[in-house]
Amino acid sequence: MAPPAISQRSSSPSQPSGKGEVADVKAQLRLLAGSRAPGADDSKRELFKKVISYMTIGIDVSSVFGEMVMCSATSDIVLKKMCYLYVGNYAKVNPDLALLTINFLQRDCKDADPMIRGLALRSLCSLRVTNLVEYLVGPLGAGLKDNNSYVRMVAAMGVLKLYHISASTCVDADFPAMLKHLLLNDPDTQVVANCLSALQEIWSLEGSSSEEVSREREILLSKSVIYYLLNRIREFSEWAQCLVLELVAKYVPSDSNEIFDVMNLLEDRLQHANGAVVLATIKVFLHLTLSMTDVHQQVYERIKAPLLTLVSSGSPEQSYAVLSHLHLLVMRAPFIFSSDYKHFYCQYNEPSYVKKLKLEMLTAVANESNTYEIVTELCEYAANVDIPIARESIRAVGKIALQQYDVNAIVDRLLQFLEMEKDYVTAEALVLVKDLLRKYPQWSQDCIAVVGNISSNNVQEPKAKAALIWMLGEYSQDMHDAPYILEGLVENWEDEHSAEVRLHLLTAVMKCFFKRPPETQNSLGAALAAGLADFHQDVHDRTLFYYRLLQYDISVAERVVNPPKQAVSVFADTQSSEIKDRIFDEFNSLSVVYQKPSYMFTHKEHRGPFEFSDEIGHVSIGTESADTVVPANRVEANDKDLLLSTSEKEETKVPNNNSSAYSAPSYDLTSVSVPTSQLSDLVISNSTVPGHAPQSSSFAIDDLLGLGLPAAPAPAPAPSPPPLKLNPKAVLDPTTFQQKWRQLPISLSQDYSINPQGVAALTTPQSLLKHMQGHSIHCIASGGKSPNFKFFFFAQKAEGSSTFLVECIVNTSSAKAQIKIKADDQSATEPFSSVFQSALSKFGMP
Repeated sequence: MAPPAISQRSSSPSQPSGKGEVADVKAQLRLLAGSRAPGADDSKRELFKKVISYMTIGIDVSSVFGEMVMCSATSDIVLKKMCYLYVGNYAKVNPDLALLTINFLQRDCKDADPMIRGLALRSLCSLRVTNLVEYLVGPLGAGLKDNNSYVRMVAAMGVLKLYHISASTCVDADFPAMLKHLLLNDPDTQVVANCLSALQEIWSLEGSSSEEVSREREILLSKSVIYYLLNRIREFSEWAQCLVLELVAKYVPSDSNEIFDVMNLLEDRLQHANGAVVLATIKVFLHLTLSMTDVHQQVYERIKAPLLTLVSSGSPEQSYAVLSHLHLLVMRAPFIFSSDYKHFYCQYNEPSYVKKLKLEMLTAVANESNTYEIVTELCEYAANVDIPIARESIRAVGKIALQQYDVNAIVDRLLQFLEMEKDYVTAEALVLVKDLLRKYPQWSQDCIAVVGNISSNNVQEPKAKAALIWMLGEYSQDMHDAPYILEGLVENWEDEHSAEVRLHLLTAVMKCFFKRPPETQNSLGAALAAGLADFHQDVHDRTLFYYRLLQYDISVAERVVNPPKQAVSVFADTQSSEIKDRIFDEFNSLSVVYQKPSYMFTHKEHRGPFEFSDEIGHVSIGTESADTVVPANRVEANDKDLLLSTSEKEETKVPNNNSSAYSAPSYDLTSVSVPTSQLSDLVISNSTVPGHAPQSSSFAIDDLLGLGLPAAPAPAPAPSPPPLKLNPKAVLDPTTFQQKWRQLPISLSQDYSINPQGVAALTTPQSLLKHMQGHSIHCIASGGKSPNFKFFFFAQKAEGSSTFLVECIVNTSSAKAQIKIKADDQSATEPFSSVFQSALSKFGMP
């Protein structure tokens, strides 16, 4: 048997082949420790490089910790840097080993070379070991007073690191006051920027437990500090300028003269080459002029050119970030950008995410004067090789048509799309034609003539197929083959996998039956039988509803399924105005890129219990966590996509929990299922008995369906509960409030109207706070400026420990207050709501 081959050691320093590699390095370092022989530093460098390379690829080299520390006694700054990197990596994992580094790091903090002093101080603060906090205070204090700006700069950030390790040690050593002194007096702008960054973070975390810190933070937003920073802004680095501008955006000027002074000081920042500085400056301009409508519009005109320049320069990623902010502004004021629509044309070499954003902006800026050019451009994109962009372009054309711009020409373009014989183009065009017919019924003849030539077998996408079926049912009297097409679809019911399509098919067959009964009778019976046996809960329930409706009265069923229609005037927006305003408040952040407020994508641990308000410097408690935000349910199919009924005078909001993934429970069909022929006979026979009386056993469900049956006698009214009494001396600390706010669900969300006297009296938040306190409702945080104010109130029952939490957003321009109430005792929400509304209604009254 041949002996095993002897493995060869790898010559690569980053790929050790045996356990002896680290031991060899350790022995060589020990030999070089303390050596001052010529060339010793060069040998140490090679060994240090080898150790760092091993550490980088995940090999444990903590065994050479002592030797690395001993070899760091040198004036070679390269060796120092590598040693500090090694120490910082292993100190947190091995706190006992970190103690060995304290002596040499403290010694280096007193080195004659300021670079070594700074590096040593940074490494010392980066150890992040709680037991070593006492050793940081002395070097940090000396570093903040160092003659070299680099050391002071490192020390300022070191204070923040110390605060995160031990907040009490940092505050007791009076480091925040030293940072404030450096902020206002240090000649080096980078030191000032680091002090500002550290102070903002420390004070934002400390403000929840200290009134003195809250006052200090308000001083940071005082006129003198803001003007001092603005006058030096040209000296700051780009990062520091963004930091200063973010602070200025929270400043509330006392009058319009201050607003114009700040804007004049920042005018040249709009021409800065760095996009972050430009966006931060724009945020300042927009927030300062929110209460000045005319000036605010002029700001849009002024910032338009810098933004368009940034979009056309730089990488696609940078362009997308800037374009996202431009998209937000276009959606808020499309008329200002309507003349610049050509800037939003798509370039052939742009990524799809940039093109998609531009298509949305083209849709927004379309008006009477530019619709023809925009639609012509969008139609060119319909033949794009990028299918998602082609789809988006067709949707954009439809959205412009729904805005009532040049409808005649656009309808012709959409009908041309139906003749392109491309599956995805036909699918998108069918969906848009359906929406157009809902808004413009007068175009039905032209559209139906083209739609009638489309075979349902060539349409595979569920939404497109559902749109085609809707048109077959809605306009079956004008489409000669409609009953026969629907009959073919019913025969293939089992092959249709989309519940949305099956729901539309069921409704379309019902509509067609009332318009062309002889041709549709058999199809209706087959559809009802198939629907009753359907596994999907929504399909099954709707079929059962139609079946019982036909059983009850044919004329009633016709009025329910096929009532007189009126055109849809406005289509629902997918995003609420409140969310859009929140995104605008978070301008120059990821919220704009993601198109959602920060609380929807940041973890609650990183939001903090308190945060700077984007509007003013008051402390405001953050909104509820993402865990309590209920996302909008995506309903796969419902009857709201049909034309509105004339009887539909009021909007009702009903929670919808439909889901295509929901499986119906087992259901005994023996009591309801009948042969198809019997269903058909039932439909015809009941038409002769319009006054058919329902069985007594079906009173409950028939009454639920609103079929006009005599109502049961109303029960005697219950005695009114005693009025809710609140504790006038209720106490709740901010931390507990925040914890409860995150944990409790929303018990009540409602809009209240404020009387004109109350609107006039609400000039500052304090006026409402005193009034509500008189009604035993206390404020824990407030903020805002006219016309928008935000308050967080709390109250407690006079008897018991039940607590009520309230978020109140007041808009004085609309005289409305949006109220969200959370309560420990859910049953007491309504009484408390009455008390709160009563107190709010009396605000401003003599």
